[in-house]
Amino acid sequence: MSVLQNKDFVKLWAAQIASAFGSRITRTVLPIIAISTINASATEIAILSALSFAPGLIVAFFAGGYIDRNKKRPLLIASDLVRAALILSVPIAAHFSAMSMMQLYLVAAIVGAATSMFQIADNTYLPRLVEKDQLVDANSKLEATEAVAEASGPGIAGWLASAFGGPVALIFDAITYLWSALMLGFIKKSEPEATPKSAEDNLLRDAMKGFSACLSHPIVGKILVADVIMTLAGGFYVTLYMIVALRTLALDPFLVGVIISLGGVSGFLGALAAKPVAERFGLRNTLIGTAICGQLANFAIPLAATFPAFGVYLLSFQQLAGDFFMTIFVIQSISLRQREMPENVLARANATFQFTGGMAIPIGALAAGPIAELIGISATLWMAAIVAMLAQPVLWRMKSA
Repeated sequence: MSVLQNKDFVKLWAAQIASAFGSRITRTVLPIIAISTINASATEIAILSALSFAPGLIVAFFAGGYIDRNKKRPLLIASDLVRAALILSVPIAAHFSAMSMMQLYLVAAIVGAATSMFQIADNTYLPRLVEKDQLVDANSKLEATEAVAEASGPGIAGWLASAFGGPVALIFDAITYLWSALMLGFIKKSEPEATPKSAEDNLLRDAMKGFSACLSHPIVGKILVADVIMTLAGGFYVTLYMIVALRTLALDPFLVGVIISLGGVSGFLGALAAKPVAERFGLRNTLIGTAICGQLANFAIPLAATFPAFGVYLLSFQQLAGDFFMTIFVIQSISLRQREMPENVLARANATFQFTGGMAIPIGALAAGPIAELIGISATLWMAAIVAMLAQPVLWRMKSA
C-alpha cells in the first residue's frame, strides 16, 4: 500500500510542510527585522543567530527521554502553538512601537528550542503512523519537503519582508505553525499512554542512555560515528565556502545564490530516488555508496579553490552531486534508525544524532578559520575533504542492514 493512502501520514506531512517553511521564514525574517527596524549592531545580530541555534542543542541533549515517555502528538502541537504565539508577539509589539532586541532574543531562543523539540518528536512519531516497510517512502517525502523549503523558503521570506515589512511577514509565519497544529489535531490514530518517570530517570541519564543505545547498536552506532566525521568536515565548508566563492573566484553574490540553490533541487531529486535506489542495491550498499559518492563530490570545493578557472562548474557539480547522494544517505539513515531502535529509546536516539551533528558543525566551522590562516584555504579544504573520507571505513564495518 502506498504511504499516501495512509490518511494520518498525509496529515502529518501537511503539518511538516507548514512547519518546514515556517522555520525558514523565522530564521530569515528575524535578522531582517533586527537590522531594518531596530538598527541592530553586528554583535547583536551574532547573538541573535547564536540564540536561534544554541537552545536547540540543549533540547536535543536533554529532552529525548521526556519525548520517549510521553505521547508525541501533543508535544508536536504544543511546539507549534508556542512558536505561533511567540512569533505573533513580534508584530504586536511592532504595532505598539514596543519591540526590542531583548524580545527578539527571547523569541529566537524559545522558537529554536521548540523547533528542535518538534523535529525530534516528529522523527519519533512517524513509525507509529506508518508500517516499517513504508518508512523509506515516508521519509523520502518528508525530506523532499525539507529540500524544497530550504531552497525556496528564504526567498519567500525575503519577498514577504520586502512586500509587507518584516513584522507583517511574521504573521504569515505564525499561520504556518497554526496550520501545522491544526493538521496534527486531525490525526486519528491513538498513541500508547505516557510512561511514568522512574526514580532513576533524570535529564543527564536520559541523554547518556541515548548515546549508549546508539553506540551499542551494531549498525546505528557505525552510522553515528560516520555522521559525526562527515558533519565535522562539513563545518569547514560552512566557514570557507563563501570565501572561496566570493573572494577566490570573485563570483557575483547572485550567481553564488543560484549555485547554492542547485543543492535544493538535487536534494529534492535525491529524496525521490531514495526508495528505488535502496530497493535496487539494498540498504547497506546504499548507505555506503551514497556516503562515498557524496563525500567524493565535496572534493570539487578544494578543486575550485585550486583551479579558479573551472570554479563555477566545480561548485555547481558539488551542489548537484553532493546534495543528491547525501539526501539519499540521510533518508536511509533515519529510516534505519526508526526501524532498528527500540521504541522506548527512539526519541533519545534521534536526539543523539541531532545533538552530535549540531555540535560537530560549529566545531568544524570554528577550527577552519585558524587552520586556514596557518596552512591556507586550499590546503584546509583538501584536509577537510580527506578527513570526511575517514567515515567510509567505519561504514564498511557495518553488518548487513
